[in-house]
Amino acid sequence: MTTISILGSTGSIGSQALQIVEMHPERFKVACLTARARKDLLFEQVRKFQPQMAGLTEAIPLTEVPADLRHIQWVMGPEALHVAAAEVPADQVLVSVVGIAGLQSVMDALEAGRQVLLANKEALVTGGHLVMEKARRIGKPILPVDSEHSAIFQCLQAAGPNRPTGLLLTASGGPFRTWSREQICHATREQALHHPNWSMGQKITIDSASMFNKALEIMEARWLFDLPAEQIHVLVHPQSIVHSAVMFEDGAVLAQLGVPDMRVPIAYAMSYPERIPTGSEPLDLFRTGALTFEPGDPERFPALRLAVECLNAGGAACTVLNGANEEAVAAFLGGRIAFGDITHTVEYALEHCPGLPAETLDDIFQADAAARRAACAYLSGLKGA
Repeated sequence: MTTISILGSTGSIGSQALQIVEMHPERFKVACLTARARKDLLFEQVRKFQPQMAGLTEAIPLTEVPADLRHIQWVMGPEALHVAAAEVPADQVLVSVVGIAGLQSVMDALEAGRQVLLANKEALVTGGHLVMEKARRIGKPILPVDSEHSAIFQCLQAAGPNRPTGLLLTASGGPFRTWSREQICHATREQALHHPNWSMGQKITIDSASMFNKALEIMEARWLFDLPAEQIHVLVHPQSIVHSAVMFEDGAVLAQLGVPDMRVPIAYAMSYPERIPTGSEPLDLFRTGALTFEPGDPERFPALRLAVECLNAGGAACTVLNGANEEAVAAFLGGRIAFGDITHTVEYALEHCPGLPAETLDDIFQADAAARRAACAYLSGLKGA
């Protein structure tokens, strides 16, 4: 029986992880669940899975917890993440919270010797070197949950002594795959939120449209798989059947294919190195049709260029990119800036926060704060911001 703590249990990843638990009750037991604010859904989950501990990072009075659920430990406020990651005994910790808070949670879990299943981008984008060093020290690899990184991880399991020479991160291309740079810069909020393939939260949908999500994935891949940025390539694949691929020195390319279903990478991380049924529909290659591929275009999508520049710059450059992008996306969603201003905001923050260190968690959090201040300063100077 594997015990698992799920940080962010009411989100898409957390909810699907609980589906896997429900499919395999003989294999998994939930140790604790945390959510940000969706208390009613969390109460339902706690009632069904009976964890040892649960918590909401946006605190509510304990009197609002239903009477039939008060026998378990409840922790309210940001401290809930630390308790769930480090104090409640568990074999695995699935970190699927949003934002830089995920970095502290990952480090807390590793410090406690837990196996981390990672579905939080910021942990590796901002503190990849610290996370991977800590994981190496305790002898437990970070198991990726994002579909692209899971695909690469799965392909590498078949590598043997064959050395990887490049990674192919696939991308759907988003709603602006065929648009010109000028058209993209003037895209409306409604156009940017109209993803052709997926229904996602607003932040990640905007990041998909700008390809900042792929920029963050390049940064993640650099740390997860220990390859330089120049060997990580973005491959636009609108059918979203090939989830990513690995190139090897003997000329072989191994790819992982499947219908788009996050339960597959979630279950693979939970059951690694085994595979278990997920309820996912099998891919029928006889009915798939043509698969097409295009190179990622850093001219139309500057985020791809910025990712490589930040990795090569080192220090806290990736942290600055991430923090500034979050501020810019919020401003765009609020109708305060144009779509093209997202990139301009990030570039301004990178220019005004050069050479910041990233040797400790405090360094990273300070760099994040500096990036947000710089981004807000730039945004306040824009017309209509």
